[in-house]
Amino acid sequence: MANPVPMAEVRRGEFLECTHLGHAVICDENGEIVGAWGNPQAVILPRSSCKMIQALPLVESGAAEAAGLADEHLALACASHNGARIHTERVARWLKDLGLGEADLRCGAHRPRDEEAAFALIRARETPCQIHNNCSGKHTGFLTLGRHLGAGPEYVEPDHPVQRAVRAAFEEVTGTEGLGHAIDGCSAPNFATTLHGLARAMAFFASARADGDARHRAAHRLVGAMTAFPELVAGEGRACTELMRAMGGRAAVKTGAEGVFVAILPEQRLGIALKIADGATRASECAIAALLVRLGVLEADHPATRRRLNALQRNWRGLETGVLRAAEGFAGW
Repeated sequence: MANPVPMAEVRRGEFLECTHLGHAVICDENGEIVGAWGNPQAVILPRSSCKMIQALPLVESGAAEAAGLADEHLALACASHNGARIHTERVARWLKDLGLGEADLRCGAHRPRDEEAAFALIRARETPCQIHNNCSGKHTGFLTLGRHLGAGPEYVEPDHPVQRAVRAAFEEVTGTEGLGHAIDGCSAPNFATTLHGLARAMAFFASARADGDARHRAAHRLVGAMTAFPELVAGEGRACTELMRAMGGRAAVKTGAEGVFVAILPEQRLGIALKIADGATRASECAIAALLVRLGVLEADHPATRRRLNALQRNWRGLETGVLRAAEGFAGW
């Protein structure tokens, strides 16, 4: 079995100071591997990188249409958002339209990543609520599906109809099953897959047709929602938002905790999945940028790229100390 390979590195002056190892797979529309580094069969938890898969039953079942959801809602269903006003106001309104409220969520509360929102809470001497959770859009999508199915309120339980639908879709599009699950940071089940399986799923999304069957139409709409509203998928300063803007809708990308990143390339009908072994976000962002540049959908000199690939490192005085770059030999670098 192949070991993880160098994918990103930090050089300080003339010294190689840090190397991040990982695995990556590129799949075509047939699910065949067209590029791989490390071990394509490595089993991982995709974490938030698979939110578009978790949102498939919401659209495919007809729940999204029945609830009158727009693409903004679907982008939030796929989001790990910053908790900025553009995110929380939309989620709160969505819940209200369902006749539900913050207490119906099961994702837990955490401090918003958006500084303006966080400082506003501090000034008001208020604590964050579940709507500030980066997964609140996904969970509101689960509630929408649950209502459509006539299911009970505990939608994060693994045997709940919502999660059974998510698991079925997940196993079908990844081509993997029976690998188990763990509980994510937002309390929802996170189903395990291989890197090949996750890339295969992304390639399915990349090749999904607007005139295809219900699943194809659902996948096509979710990709369109992500690329149309990159600011809702993550937020200002975030890699997902900045890279999708930089690519002008040519690809959808999504990060996941512990060094996971995926990309959907509709023009080329390719899917990418990668996992950094030590879980470092800076390395997963660097690696996905390198692959997107190699595949011709991202400009190497775009500011959003340069913040993550061949990114200058500076100290507190602003002095240039080194560079974060793709490891030598990875993705053609």
